[in-house]
Amino acid sequence: MAAFIPFKLSLLLSLLSNIGFLPETSKNNVGIFPPTCNRIECPSFDLIEVGNGYEIRRYNSTIWVTTSPIQDISLVEATRTGFLQLFDYIQGKNKYKQQIEMTAPVITEVLPSDGPFCESSFRISFYLPKVNQANPPPAEGLHIQKRKSTYFAVRQFSGFVTDYNVGMEAAALEASLADTVWSPAIKKSQKDETTSVYLVAQYNSPFEFSGRVNEIWMLVDLEDELLLV
Repeated sequence: MAAFIPFKLSLLLSLLSNIGFLPETSKNNVGIFPPTCNRIECPSFDLIEVGNGYEIRRYNSTIWVTTSPIQDISLVEATRTGFLQLFDYIQGKNKYKQQIEMTAPVITEVLPSDGPFCESSFRISFYLPKVNQANPPPAEGLHIQKRKSTYFAVRQFSGFVTDYNVGMEAAALEASLADTVWSPAIKKSQKDETTSVYLVAQYNSPFEFSGRVNEIWMLVDLEDELLLV
């Protein structure tokens, strides 16, 4: 088993290096249940509304392990960096030396930047399984993030996430929400410079080349839901 883990990580790194360079076809859908969540644990949510090109979801209280902000011009590169830190964490590189089951989605928070040609700041997160939420193991350089019930506007798309298609999908989500009752609450959330502009949720392993489900999430500021510890 010990010899298998380095091989597995090596293969994972090889596949991760391809993300952002593979051809893909985007499907701008809503209401697709990610097949990954039939196999591994995902956070639960209530579907509040399905609109033209968007969903409104209310996520129940959740706990995540999150990287410190990563500075990079590329979301794909920042996600790769953060993913490896979190992968080490669930493999036992934490205070309790505890192994933790993989979950979905992998979240990349896109924080505000000074301009289009400046480095952005990203935070990468893994959802913690329920069995680990009562006493999540701490780790150097990582943070345990507790969310109360939280509302998000969501848009789904397929294929591999790239720096190009993420911006297009986020703009499409924002456009689909214009003139809806949700738009003011989303704009309110984006006025806070410490709040992410949007989040990218990736549900699939890099081993999977078809049937991929990705999402753009935008926070709907209906209540004070975030507590960092």
